[in-house]
Amino acid sequence: MAFLRCEVVRWVDDEPQPGLVEARFTDAHQREWAFIDKCPVFTGDNLTSDSLYPVVVGVLCDVLTTDGTGNTVTISVARWGLESLEGDIEFEVRADQLTTS
Repeated sequence: MAFLRCEVVRWVDDEPQPGLVEARFTDAHQREWAFIDKCPVFTGDNLTSDSLYPVVVGVLCDVLTTDGTGNTVTISVARWGLESLEGDIEFEVRADQLTTS
C-alpha cells in the first residue's frame, strides 16, 4: 500500500460524524490540491476540532504509473471514494511524496 503525504490544514465541521477536515498537497507540477472528507480517511492520530493544525497525514492511494526516472508517479485516490474539490481522483506527484506507512 502507498500513502500520499498531505497536511490537514483545518477542521471543517463536526457533522457528519466523526467530523470533516480539509487536507492539502502540492503535486509534481506545483499545483495545490485540496480534499474535504471525514477525518478517518486520512491517517493521523485522533484528529479533532481542537487539534493543532496543520497535521501531516497520509491518504491511501494506488500507484498507476511511474515515469522513466522513477521521480514522478501517477496515483489514484479513488480507493476511499476520495476526490479533490475540483472532482479529480488522479494526480502526478513526486515519488518522495509517497510512503508505505
